[in-house]
Amino acid sequence: MDPAADSRARLRRPSWAGRNYTLLTAAAVVTNLGSQGALIAAAFAVLDEGGDGGDVGLVAAARTFPLVLFLLIGGAVADRLPRHRVMVAANTLNCLSQAAFAALVIAGEPRLWQMMLLTALGGTGHAFFSPAAEGMLLSSVSGRQAGRAFALFRLAMHGAGLGGAALGGAMVAVVGPGWVLAVDALAFAVAGALRAFLDVSHIPSRAPGGGMLTDLRDGWREVIGRPWLWSIVAQFSVVVAVVGAAEAVYGPLVARDSLGGPGPWGLALAAFGAGTVGGALLMMRWKPRRLLLAGTLCVFPLALPSAALAVPFPVGPLCAVMFVTGTAIEVFGVSWMTAQHPGERNLFVWPMTWYSERTGETWKGRAGLDWPACRPKRLRASCLLTTR
Repeated sequence: MDPAADSRARLRRPSWAGRNYTLLTAAAVVTNLGSQGALIAAAFAVLDEGGDGGDVGLVAAARTFPLVLFLLIGGAVADRLPRHRVMVAANTLNCLSQAAFAALVIAGEPRLWQMMLLTALGGTGHAFFSPAAEGMLLSSVSGRQAGRAFALFRLAMHGAGLGGAALGGAMVAVVGPGWVLAVDALAFAVAGALRAFLDVSHIPSRAPGGGMLTDLRDGWREVIGRPWLWSIVAQFSVVVAVVGAAEAVYGPLVARDSLGGPGPWGLALAAFGAGTVGGALLMMRWKPRRLLLAGTLCVFPLALPSAALAVPFPVGPLCAVMFVTGTAIEVFGVSWMTAQHPGERNLFVWPMTWYSERTGETWKGRAGLDWPACRPKRLRASCLLTTR
């Protein structure tokens, strides 16, 4: 090839935007278009069947418990099998469970235990998907532009989430939650098909010897040997629990009782998505000299949604709060991913960090068990985040 032509081709396509990176980004966009709407749909499916805050919390917890239970096993599987096959299998499970959930809701009168069981299957799929996806993304980019690549990936992902939340909230109000869940099932099918074309030939084969316990021990040593890693993971064990409760339980309940239903909560989640897009755009232009300091300082605004829901704020101010929160969490997310790159360590490191964070998330399902007491809980949650 002519050197000049080769140079022009490189200018058109950045070196970090290779085939795998493009496929991963496209699949994440499709998945987030469906999942953000499904988050609203699942909560209102429970409420529409006469459920209360406790029932919403039980369904949320049903997803999280298998996620915590199987996450470390998912890391071991992703370390032994081709990652794209693990991701496709997990997407298939998520597709089937969401399709069954949608069919039950559309048919009418789904039972609580059925919704919990299908949601638990979705959490199981996520447990196997997450370590493989994390390792695959980290291996798809290299060099100084890694931070920019991660920012663009998250920009695309959250931009899709922005549209998915707004569209999902509107669809729940117009056609009902069952059809939104059906769209999410279709999104998982399309995303799984895209991920089937990922190339894993550049990933070295696992060396023979060593079992799951050995991997777990090595991953644990990787984590505790880095104080910056385990301290932030411990912090986010609390953060994920509080933010998850606001997103999965408190938000839909406040929307039903004080804001007028799923539409306003969909707008609030869309504002959150817009904030994440803004944060990603910021991080494409700015690389903090001290990544983890900048990211950790951005944890403080995450207290705002719980406080806003405790008042509760009207839709406009609530959307403003969610926008600021989305921006802050995106700055943290890009800083966190960039600090961890390059990422070809034992894949048990990533499940170990996810495990601690998701262990905190298991408490979010308990948040709705006493809805009359939720307002002081939301105020305490806001105060708790500012002390982390």
